[in-house]
Amino acid sequence: MSKWFVYPFFGFHMLMFGFSGFLMAYASDGPDLVFLYMHGGIAIVVYMVFYRVIFGHDRVKWMLINAALGILGIYAQVGWILERFGKRIDDYPWQVHVIPFLYYVLYTFLLRQFLIDVTGSRNDPRRRAVVDTLYVILSVVAYGLLLLRTRG
Repeated sequence: MSKWFVYPFFGFHMLMFGFSGFLMAYASDGPDLVFLYMHGGIAIVVYMVFYRVIFGHDRVKWMLINAALGILGIYAQVGWILERFGKRIDDYPWQVHVIPFLYYVLYTFLLRQFLIDVTGSRNDPRRRAVVDTLYVILSVVAYGLLLLRTRG
């Protein structure tokens, strides 16, 4: 599939589902947790199937590694976004954060794949190593600054 179809299509589609999941998860009178998990969970499973078919097992594995590295970033950025609405991330039980956090993982995966393609790094191991290293370093710095700002 053309990257000029995949990224805009999934980027827009996931943004809409992720945004609606975010709004439902953090709304004052949002739906119950079962509905939230059904709405977001089914879509996330479908995205995972598409990702594996389109990007391959190794890249999806990297997504999960990225997710493990990104817990700090997810926490910092969701906390920062919630503060824009006068709310705190700690005001919600961990179960509420599952769907928005998983959308965050899917979206950052898409972002990394986009950066690999835009920089022409997909088939150039040295260039890809540089892109991967810069991606991790810049992410950790940005997330750390957001977390410090949120906690400050």
